[in-house]
Amino acid sequence: MNARKVIIDCDPGIDDALALMLAVKSKELDILGITTVCGNVDAHKGAENALKILKKMNREDIPVYIGENKPLKRVYVDARDTHGQDGLGETEISLGEESKLYKDGAGLIRDQLEIAAASGEKVSIIALGPLTNIAKVLELYPDCLEGLDEFVSMGGTFKSHGNCSPVAEYNYWCDPHSAKIVYEAFSKKDSLKDKLIYMVGLDVTRKIVLTPNILEYMKDLNEDLGSLIEEITRFYFNFHWKQEEVIGCVINDPLAVAYFYDRSVCEGRPFYTTITTEGESIGESIVDEFDFWKRPKNSFVLEKTKPLKFFSLFIEKVFDCKKEEIEPILNQIIASEEN
Repeated sequence: MNARKVIIDCDPGIDDALALMLAVKSKELDILGITTVCGNVDAHKGAENALKILKKMNREDIPVYIGENKPLKRVYVDARDTHGQDGLGETEISLGEESKLYKDGAGLIRDQLEIAAASGEKVSIIALGPLTNIAKVLELYPDCLEGLDEFVSMGGTFKSHGNCSPVAEYNYWCDPHSAKIVYEAFSKKDSLKDKLIYMVGLDVTRKIVLTPNILEYMKDLNEDLGSLIEEITRFYFNFHWKQEEVIGCVINDPLAVAYFYDRSVCEGRPFYTTITTEGESIGESIVDEFDFWKRPKNSFVLEKTKPLKFFSLFIEKVFDCKKEEIEPILNQIIASEEN
């Protein structure tokens, strides 16, 4: 198997932490670096959290770069009410003294894309947070875009309601101007016109709920790793119950990682999409489902997902299990929870 070269741009964040666990355990990915952006927490704290997860997963060989620490135009509003003051559910996991952080996340993205453009071995980006770093690269270093293979963004919503306003998902709401720049680039820039943004939005991520039963099964498979996930997500469990009366927690970001290399976990369609930057609907992702504007399609919007397939993949990778052994158990758990 030839692993695909990828950069993960994120804002860890509880669900980002789970996404990183999946990414580093997936042999399908050759992770060139992790870049952080202000979102759930500030970019520096997010980078520290990424390092904490890499250390727990024995993957400190992957470099972490601190990216942009404020949105392009609007005032920064973090999501610590959702993820805890430390971004990892108030766990205060120790980082240690030997871990190293690098600066200039946008620079890392530019450098790797330039290398890819020159070599012909293209690089993909999985963006799990606001798109500030990506917008900066698009505006300052447009010549490097020839090196981009695929772009997956966890963000937006199509027909589901928002999670920080009636219509907006947090990542695009946090920095709507950057999100708009990125979506417009995929419909206007010559080097991106044949590409689509794979939008992994709330329509599909809301279906990926880590429930107490699934968590207990994880702990049964590997007590240490399962307990780490339990520790990180406890705050998230409480938040989801208070805000949405969900038993468990929605883990948005791991689905974007899973979809990147296994397209069977979601279904979608290509559309033209843009982002609202002002007013009460700021951050809304407007999907032109009926092609009113007759504009070039710039996105592939996911509409359906398969929770059983996702959790089977997640546990298979993260817990080093065999699919044929875990699927019957997960099928029982998920079927019982849906009935």
